[in-house]
Amino acid sequence: MSILRGVKGYSRKLIVRKMVQMLPKLSMKNMSKIIDLGESLITRDDHKAIAESLKNYIEEGHPAVKLIEKVLYKLSPECRYRTIYNLFILALLDKTSVRESLKKELGFRPPFFFVISPTMRCNLKCYGCYAGEYEQASGLSHEVLDRIIREAQELGIHFITFSGGEPFIRADLLDLYEKHRDVIFQVYTNGTLIDEKIAKRLARLGNVAPMISMEGFERETDERRGKGHFEKAMRTMDYLRQEGVLFGSSVTQTRENIYTISSDEFVDMLVEKGAFLIWYFQYIPIGRKPDMSMMLTPQQRDIVRRRLRKIRATKPLFICDFWNDGSYIDGCLAAGREYFHINANGDVEPCVFAHFAVDNINEKSLKEVLASEFFREIRSRQPFSENPLMPCMIIDNPHDLREVVRKCHAYPTHAGAETLITDLAREMDKYAMQYHRIADRTWRNEYAGECKKAIAS
Repeated sequence: MSILRGVKGYSRKLIVRKMVQMLPKLSMKNMSKIIDLGESLITRDDHKAIAESLKNYIEEGHPAVKLIEKVLYKLSPECRYRTIYNLFILALLDKTSVRESLKKELGFRPPFFFVISPTMRCNLKCYGCYAGEYEQASGLSHEVLDRIIREAQELGIHFITFSGGEPFIRADLLDLYEKHRDVIFQVYTNGTLIDEKIAKRLARLGNVAPMISMEGFERETDERRGKGHFEKAMRTMDYLRQEGVLFGSSVTQTRENIYTISSDEFVDMLVEKGAFLIWYFQYIPIGRKPDMSMMLTPQQRDIVRRRLRKIRATKPLFICDFWNDGSYIDGCLAAGREYFHINANGDVEPCVFAHFAVDNINEKSLKEVLASEFFREIRSRQPFSENPLMPCMIIDNPHDLREVVRKCHAYPTHAGAETLITDLAREMDKYAMQYHRIADRTWRNEYAGECKKAIAS
């Protein structure tokens, strides 16, 4: 068996080497070739489906092809290389087998990625900020961050998201990104601290993708983030596009801005600015002054799901809507199933929006925190619903969050975090019940029918 594993390992190295050799001369003409090579590295069925979809998109001229063309022809040489090598060849393809092989040894498969908030300090004071009630003075040391990233690579994780707070407040993080060149870092940022000099350095690094926070157009964005913020964000996007840096936008969906941020006009503006992707997050009543009235109504959530499906099929952008995309990712990703969050105090939370923990990364390794009773209990309950349109243990299945926090004696990671499962419990249950009625009907009428057609074909 050891000889067979050695042969397979050597074969994988040869395939990866051949793919890397193709990168400097990669074009749309030979993109299918590198996908074919990549398929031989894939061990998971869901990843095989992604590879087949990419090839079909290229053959059919899907709008996603324009996104691939942007990666090939609009990025700086180092950004193009690191995006394809770090994210696709390493994280998605080659290291998937490493994570799968560790499952027997660890009792769980390491996640695809995770989020670190190295600091909660920020130069803005946005109302409704999910991180607004964390302690602002603390932060993870450079040495601890370096150790976390090294441990992640040992687990086959090469995609790490940095959030906050505002990550670009810490200049030392740029040196950390440079030290770990084989990791792709996605950085959620308000964008105000990225100037021309920083944009040029990001283009040389190649492995950092800023995601700039927006609330819509100028009125919506400035109302939440402060006068002049929209103009600054637009200027930052210009710097990044001119230097060939891969970037996107992060959008918080609220009851007030939902129709704006899911409009063709808003998405077209970001396409014109050069964005590659948009992450849609629903407002969750946590952090600074939690407010249930800011949440999407259950009806609005269904409306935006439909709108974003249309955008995904017609625009040259990668679109992700975490709560409404449960059918694509088989429900909740939290607690290390595919991701988790380390806050600036070192508390290891199951999700960026579930502010409870039992472990601290300053005291334990990544392996240890991923194996905690808290995370294992959450993973044992996933998916929380048979309907993947209701994936979340916070807003769709709030009883699960309350039960697991109580059972595992998880502590709130900042003052007031427990409000979500105490003062707001009745309202969260009511919200979940109202949305369940819509989601059940939608699943029966739309998605279940699509699944039957796919199986029949």
